Amino acid sequence: MTELFAGRPEIRLLAGRQKRVRAGHPWVYANEVSMSDGAKALPPGGVVTLVDDAGGRLGTATFNPRPLICGRILSRNPDAAIDADFFARRLRRALALRESLYPAPFYRLAWSEADGLPGLVLDRYGDLCVAQINTAGMERLAGALREALSEIVAPCCVILRNDTPARALEGLESEVRVHGAAPTAPVPVEENGLRFLCDPRAGQKTGWFYDHRENRARAARLGRSGRTVLDAFCYLGGFGIQAAAAGAGEVTLLDRSAAALALAAESAALNGVAARCRFVEGDALDTLAAFADDGRRFDIVVVDPPAFVRSRKSLASGLKGYRKLFRLAARLAAHGGFLFAASCSHHVDREMFAQTLRASLRDAGRCGRILYGGGAGPDHPVHPYLPESAYLKCALINLD
Repeated sequence: MTELFAGRPEIRLLAGRQKRVRAGHPWVYANEVSMSDGAKALPPGGVVTLVDDAGGRLGTATFNPRPLICGRILSRNPDAAIDADFFARRLRRALALRESLYPAPFYRLAWSEADGLPGLVLDRYGDLCVAQINTAGMERLAGALREALSEIVAPCCVILRNDTPARALEGLESEVRVHGAAPTAPVPVEENGLRFLCDPRAGQKTGWFYDHRENRARAARLGRSGRTVLDAFCYLGGFGIQAAAAGAGEVTLLDRSAAALALAAESAALNGVAARCRFVEGDALDTLAAFADDGRRFDIVVVDPPAFVRSRKSLASGLKGYRKLFRLAARLAAHGGFLFAASCSHHVDREMFAQTLRASLRDAGRCGRILYGGGAGPDHPVHPYLPESAYLKCALINLD
């Protein structure tokens, strides 16, 4: 393959600012770079060679002078050719890992830096793929990526859900595009032996949240023996329907989206558990408060909200929101019941999550035992030098 960026420029780090990159971190920050007029004039997302202040070559990266994270390392080899062959090797490695983990082609196929593909999120739904391209660098390389994806997976359709807030930071427009034959009906998803329906063109993120696969299975096992379940922020019903299939007696699925609840109801019927599922449309916090005031109790309460903290500026208010939510959820769990609580805000680290959860239990006058604390499944691997990639935090608690 022909190198896409022949004669690529060098980006020089400031004196003493190369240690973190040399240690393995995949990002370069703008305050670590000698932002010369030449560097500022480079087209956003171009491939560059990173060098230290003495000219020592550190690797190959994409560079965008606009955002705080201005450099994203593609390879530690400063002479690496960044072309379709490069992407094919990375995708082949990612595919081999997923195929060793799951029997069917339903998983996150590529997870950004952790899979050596910074700025790319790629989910697979059988012969359909959904991608999010979140950086100018990956945007400029999209043609080579599509060529490699066609070779490795040969999808019938690729949906580009390029509508994330992260694109604005990179100077990119928000868009949704389809390459290939667009689906004309909800797309099926297989997970833990069940079938669900999603809408990857208009649903949340890429359509389905594969990250909770193992957590849904763990929570579902508790649903045996006819226990009652509340699945708040249920979206497409992944937690609740799997609990019903495992033997839960009655499952209440709560979400504010009528469209999501309609698909969840179809999935419940598809799996033969519709008679034990009740679908409630409404604001989760308001409805949980009303349930608590009415004296409602559930054997299992699941709260998996969207990110309450989308930036560092909203950290304080977001943590207050989590504390209120988890307090309400703890009040609704029966004596001896279970609470599963989660946060997908990457600005909330594990210690913040744990502290907030403890405060919520104290507010609710509850205590118990933490049975499990974890995060996303193995198709969302964590980059060892990038703790931000461990965005999902969750805990399963047996309450007194």
